[in-house]
Amino acid sequence: MRTVSRRFALWRADLAGGVCAAPEECVAALSGKDPIHLHLDHRVRGIAPLRETFVSALREDVEWHFGGVEWPADVQPGVLVTVTWQPGRDEVVARTAALDEPLAIDGINYFHEYDPKVVTREFVADKSNRGRVLHAVRRQGRVFEDGSAVLPSAVLAAKTGLARGKRNEFLLRNAVDQLIREGYLTRVDGSVDSTGYPWYPAVEGQKPAEMLFYAPLVEPADPFEGLEGDRHEHLVNGFVRKLPPGAHASERQVTLHQQVESDPLEPGYTYVKKHHRGTGQ
Repeated sequence: MRTVSRRFALWRADLAGGVCAAPEECVAALSGKDPIHLHLDHRVRGIAPLRETFVSALREDVEWHFGGVEWPADVQPGVLVTVTWQPGRDEVVARTAALDEPLAIDGINYFHEYDPKVVTREFVADKSNRGRVLHAVRRQGRVFEDGSAVLPSAVLAAKTGLARGKRNEFLLRNAVDQLIREGYLTRVDGSVDSTGYPWYPAVEGQKPAEMLFYAPLVEPADPFEGLEGDRHEHLVNGFVRKLPPGAHASERQVTLHQQVESDPLEPGYTYVKKHHRGTGQ
C-alpha cells in the first residue's frame, strides 16, 4: 500500500486541545492502537529545525484525531500541517512548512504556510463595538479563498447585537467608520440571492445590496518580533492597501497619497493615512 499523506489546517480548538486531524485512510488500522507515536517536524519561527515525538492515540470527537500534541507557540490558527502515515506502522509524521519569508496578517506573525480562510474565520475580537463589527464580518460573512470576506450592511446591526435604538445606531456607525479609516473595511456594492447569501462582485438578476468588505492586511514580518504583534493602542503610519475587485480609490485618497509618495497610486489600491489603531483587531 502507498504512503498516505493529507494536509489539514489547524483550528484554534486543535491548538488548545493538543490534537491533530487524522487521515481517514489510517483510522481502520490505527483505531484501538495505543500508543501511537506522532512525530512533529517543524521549524521554529520558520528557522530552527525541531523534531518532537508525542505518545498519542486515535480518538473520535466529531472527527478522528490524534491527541497529546503540544503545538509550538509559533503555530497559529490556520497553519497547514501535512500528516503522513505508512501502512503497517503505528506512527505518523506531522510536518509544517516554513514560509520563504514570515508574514504579518493584520499584525499577527505567521512563519508557516497557512489557509487564509481559516485565518479569517478564527479571528477573536474583544468586546468593543469595533471588535464586534470585525467579528461579524470575518466570522459570519462570506469568506473567499484569499481570506477576504463580505457581509451585507443590512444584517450588521443584528449580527453585532446593536440592532435597537438611536444610540446603538450611532455606536455602530462610528465603529464601521473607524474600521474604514483604519483600512480594515471597505464599502462595496454586491448582491444577495433568494436565501440572503451574499455575492461579490454583484450577480446580475440578484437583489443589489451594500456590503462591508474585509481584506486581510498582509505585510512582511520580522521573524524575531513577538508572535501576536503589537495589539495595544498605537500609531500606524500611512500605508497602501489593495482594494476589492472593481473598487477604486477616492480622489481624496489619491491626493493624500500624492502628498507623501512620489510614485502614483496604482489602480486597485487605496491609501490609508496615518492613524491611531486600538485593540479588538
